[in-house]
Amino acid sequence: MEVDAIAMMPDLHVLSRSGEAAFDIALQDSSTLQVTEVVRRVPNKRLVCRGVWHHQPVYAKLYIGRDAKRYAARDRQGIDFLVDVHIVTPALLYAGPAVDNSAQVLIFQSIEHSENAEVAYLNNADLATRFELASKLVNVVAGHHNSNLLQTDLYLKNFLIKDGLIYTLDGDGIRRYTRLSRHQALKNLSVLSSKFSVIDVESWLPGLLKVYAESRGWQAVPDVASMKKLVNLHRKKVANNYADKKVFRTCTDVQVSRQEHSFLAISRKFYLPNLPKTPQDCDSLIDSQLRIKSGNTCTVALAKIDGLDVVIKRYNIKSFWHGANRALRQTRAARSWANAHRLMLLGIATAAPIALIESRNFGLKGGAYFLSEYIEAPDAAEFFLKTTDNALRAKAVANIANLFYQLHLLQISHGDMKASNIKIVNGAPLLIDLDGMQQHQFGWAASRAHARDLKRFMQNWQAMPALYNAFVSAFKVMYTDHQVLRLARIIQ
Repeated sequence: MEVDAIAMMPDLHVLSRSGEAAFDIALQDSSTLQVTEVVRRVPNKRLVCRGVWHHQPVYAKLYIGRDAKRYAARDRQGIDFLVDVHIVTPALLYAGPAVDNSAQVLIFQSIEHSENAEVAYLNNADLATRFELASKLVNVVAGHHNSNLLQTDLYLKNFLIKDGLIYTLDGDGIRRYTRLSRHQALKNLSVLSSKFSVIDVESWLPGLLKVYAESRGWQAVPDVASMKKLVNLHRKKVANNYADKKVFRTCTDVQVSRQEHSFLAISRKFYLPNLPKTPQDCDSLIDSQLRIKSGNTCTVALAKIDGLDVVIKRYNIKSFWHGANRALRQTRAARSWANAHRLMLLGIATAAPIALIESRNFGLKGGAYFLSEYIEAPDAAEFFLKTTDNALRAKAVANIANLFYQLHLLQISHGDMKASNIKIVNGAPLLIDLDGMQQHQFGWAASRAHARDLKRFMQNWQAMPALYNAFVSAFKVMYTDHQVLRLARIIQ
């Protein structure tokens, strides 16, 4: 029986990269874990799965590779730390190897009809309810700290909510200290705070720090300005690591392959069977599909691939010297790819990135292609020209002002704020054309670049005085500090 079970075991290394969602894992206690869905894949390291074990719904982590035992043991130890100090966490039901030792398996109680904190936060538009959730999470983290525990992988999705209880997940990220210092605790709190919207944090931070201080039994509330710096530093560090490094290698979100003469990165969400995978494939599609733009610097086409409307943007090499100048630098397609992922991570709407394809010869970069999802929506100029609904126009103005303020707080400049680079989807703005976008290191540089973005944006409405003035009013309400508005000459 055991020999038959071993013979039927799936190749977990292959499944950690892609493949079927349903399979069985025979365990050494003679039971079977029936996997019904792969929730997360970390190539050659881990699968997180939903499944059934002993006729009950469960979640399971399958650790694979040479460090599987160490990571599984660390995860189990972290769960033990939480249980020891009575912090609510899903029960660990099984910990042990698969029958063929291909994986170390941890099986957890499934908290049915629960919602992870990230979904609860993003799906609730009521500010008071969102602040209440944020306060509860701060209380939970304060409880960790009171017990000298740190959750080092502090993402909102690592908390489950059910019937007013908040469950802490992911024992692998839990560390226990003999005595947790104030600096360590506040730095960890800043990580949690960085997961909320930058605008929410701007207004909520004093209140959240008061909640935290009360939970810790501290007489003095931590300094708001110092905490804001910690939050911004961590948010920027995570965004840079993800957008400038992680999405250029194979990871949970992206599949990367390198051929002799090309580089290909594809978002796993859009791994379409007929997606172009070489520069030649892209050129053929561009030549045969609807051209949106034909220019010296770039060519843009709209193609339907496996039922999905896809924008293919080719960044052209204009001459030998232009090609020589670009060969060793990051391509504009790569910048668009990175910046699209950066905005999505930071919660700012943009067209979903599908693929990055670059021509490479002896390490030198040539033509480059950026593929993104096509958004069927008017740009800002068309929207304001054609929309007569005053309430919808006012909503769009307020939402655009909100977008600009978010970019200002995040120290991000777009570089070309033409109305055509802002799509309006149900009254909400969506940014496109991201190859000139930057996230600045220094505040003074960010403010100057943001002022240029504001100035360029307002030029779109000089022939529409009523709309121009509506934007001026919206910016004055949104921005707590008007210095950058003066720099942009929006106000005196």
